[in-house]
Amino acid sequence: MDLTSHISHLTSKNYAIIVAGGSGTRMGSAIPKQFLLLNGKPVLMHTIEAFHNCVAQPHILLVLHADFHTYWHQLCADHNFTIPHQLIKGGETRFHSVKNGLDTITYDTDAVVAVQDAVRPLTDKEIIDASFTYAFEHGNAIAAVKSRDSIRQLQNGHSVSLLRDDIYLIQTPQTFGLEQLKKAYEHGYDAIFTDDASVVERSGIAINLIEGNYKNIKITFPEDIAIAEAILNKKPSA
Repeated sequence: MDLTSHISHLTSKNYAIIVAGGSGTRMGSAIPKQFLLLNGKPVLMHTIEAFHNCVAQPHILLVLHADFHTYWHQLCADHNFTIPHQLIKGGETRFHSVKNGLDTITYDTDAVVAVQDAVRPLTDKEIIDASFTYAFEHGNAIAAVKSRDSIRQLQNGHSVSLLRDDIYLIQTPQTFGLEQLKKAYEHGYDAIFTDDASVVERSGIAINLIEGNYKNIKITFPEDIAIAEAILNKKPSA
């Protein structure tokens, strides 16, 4: 069975938890960054479309702070956005939001779950499909790219050069077998967790990196919207 067949065979057992908990503070925006317009459409809609358009065809679970559920419904109506997805109440932290999404998934040893930042609207569907395939075969798959910059680390007040080729910048999706991810999230919250890979790693599981994409940017600062629009506008028409 080739890779595409693997994905297609398991579409009923694929899930995507899209975490949309940003407050927009660093954007200097009155609304969370996932709702800002990117080429005339909220960032979050671009992110959901990427998962809807991939071969893996995951069930989409959108985890969003309860205060914004009504606003999201209105945005969907305004933009005629009809992609099927389940809306779930967000938690106190990203960890708790992901757990809320996981708790809605019925246990199945063959199921695969991708966790995605809502504010990564440019994730290629090829990366998404690759992550589902690799996670199904190897337990997990974390999208990452090598650092393009020189890296230094502060140690006891002194900066020390690190080998750039050994440094990877972590992206999403971060994709796992459901059983592996559920067990990791049973151990409880720790402030040192920065992403799902760090939660799973704490449970003693080795983390697998797969090739991400430098265009798979996270919308964090105002200039990121302009960069994302420039990337989108360079893409050939479908």
